[in-house]
Parts: sequence; structure tokens; C-alpha cells
Amino acid sequence: MKQDIILAGVGGQGILSIATVIGTAALEQGLYLKQAEVHGMSQRGGDVQSHLRLSSDPIHSDLIPHGCADLIVSLEPMEALRYVPWLAPEGWIVTNTAPFVNIPNYPDMEAVKAELNKFPHCVALDVDAMAQEIHSPRSANMILLGAMAAMLHILDADKLRDGIRRIFGRKGEEIVAANIKAFDAGYASARK
Repeated sequence: MKQDIILAGVGGQGILSIATVIGTAALEQGLYLKQAEVHGMSQRGGDVQSHLRLSSDPIHSDLIPHGCADLIVSLEPMEALRYVPWLAPEGWIVTNTAPFVNIPNYPDMEAVKAELNKFPHCVALDVDAMAQEIHSPRSANMILLGAMAAMLHILDADKLRDGIRRIFGRKGEEIVAANIKAFDAGYASARK
């Protein structure tokens, strides 16, 4: 059993926190894990992406070949489209619909949405608005992780919650509770 995931977004959105939680949960579940990250100009609003390969068997490469990603998970809708060449024919896109407009020629959002709607397996949520609704604006990335968890067949959602506890535990129980609440909101929304 294996699952290949590309995480994408813009610097500062929490992509690497998502990758850390997934990696922690995968190791706790006894899975093999390979990860490759590209930070780019992340501190200046540039793109950030991470290839995550999870498997019950040894993994030989840390990069996902074109056309083989089971999931593209993005905190920014245009970044989701950037990685479509890696998506497997039956793969899923899980993306935030709220744009992070960091370039002067950012495409029209209706055009971006129209492109996303062409994919038969796409979960598009305004995770920024959802985070505001639960009074936890800094937890949008955990909402997206929860939405993605509904598509994961290799990792148990409870292991991801344990990963959140482990990664955010040093920040206190209030932060852990807010992140788990955000995760659960994304999970419930994607399962609908």
C-alpha cells in the first residue's frame, strides 16, 4: 500500500507544518516515508512545495514522477493548478479556494475555479473563511489537512490527530485544541 502526495502553497501558509504532522503520523503508524521540500523564496511569498511518499514497503525515490501523485493538496488555488502535471488520472486535488495574491498578474479567480472544476476529483474549500468561523485564523492549514485526511487511505485520522498533539504540544493545550478543532472541521466538510 502506498500514497504519493504533493503539498503546495505560498511561504508562510503552513505547508511545512502539514508535512511535519503527516510525517510524524506516518512514522507512528510504522510506514516508510520519503520527503523532498522546495522552499523557493518562501519568506517573500514565493511558492513552497513538498513531495511526500508514504508506503508500507520501502521507498526508493523521494520525488514523485509526473502523472503519479494520488493527492495534490494546496493552500492556494493557483498553486494547486501548478502541480496538475504530477496528478495521477484518478488522483484528487484538495485545495483552498481563497487566493494568496502575491504577483501583479495573478489570474482571474473565475478562470482558476473553472480550471479546477475540470477535474472529477476535486475538493475545493475556503479554508480561510472556515478558520475565521471557528475563531482560529492561524489554523487554516489544519483545516486543509483534515479535508485531505478524508482522501487518505494509508493514514488513520486518529494518527494525524496524534501528530498534531505531538507537533503543537510544546505550544500548550489551547493551541493543540484549536488545531484539532480545525482538523475536525476540514475532515467533516470533505466527507460531506
